[in-house]
Amino acid sequence: MKTILVDAAYTFIIEENGAFEIFDEMRSILDAFPNRKILLTGANDEQWRKYKLDRMPYEVFTLKHNPEKTDPMYYEAMLKHFGLARDEVIYFEHDLDAVKSARSIGIKCYHYDSGKRDLGALKRFLSENL
Repeated sequence: MKTILVDAAYTFIIEENGAFEIFDEMRSILDAFPNRKILLTGANDEQWRKYKLDRMPYEVFTLKHNPEKTDPMYYEAMLKHFGLARDEVIYFEHDLDAVKSARSIGIKCYHYDSGKRDLGALKRFLSENL
């Protein structure tokens, strides 16, 4: 069963009224799938608190910006950390450069437009690729 890799900040965690909270509608979609979910972030310690990453319903992975998610080494390190292969994961991310980086090492990705918040398209990507 494939693991769902989820971009944390500005995708799963959104800013509402000056505070960062879980995007409940997205969580409902993700929770409908029995697959393991891992939130990916580059958050440092200060950002960890800001985004409330200690309160997430899924595992969280960060390399504290060393390297950034725009560097393929981030994904290589993440896969190694969790003992996962490229073909065992799918990923959605709001940052196009991070999407390109993950794709460059063979991870199936979807560019999620955080401005549009098209959850229908996201659900289709997940359903078609799991």
